[in-house]
Amino acid sequence: MSIKTALKLLFSGILLSMIICTGYASLQQSMFTWGGLAGPDRYWTFATLLDAYFGFLTFYVWVFYKEERWVKRIAWFVAIMALGNMAMSAYLLLQLARLRPDQSASDILVSRGT
Repeated sequence: MSIKTALKLLFSGILLSMIICTGYASLQQSMFTWGGLAGPDRYWTFATLLDAYFGFLTFYVWVFYKEERWVKRIAWFVAIMALGNMAMSAYLLLQLARLRPDQSASDILVSRGT
């Protein structure tokens, strides 16, 4: 399977999962009446967590592309899934710190091994 096909399948799955999860949560309770993390409000709590972790996974796809060594790929996966936006911010700060003075911030988006 090509990388392009794998990415299409991954992001189609994420989109479909979020549509189903959000639709189900909407049928159970209006999102405007969410009141907390327990009880009948669990539908929106679950939808929010799923949305967050799919966001982490989406960011990790980029990290997976950027990092060529498997040890780093695995370490960053664990960090991102455990720490979320803290790990993602740390990764971006490291990438920005590695840029040479003559490089643009946009160079971190497609360059590998930096």
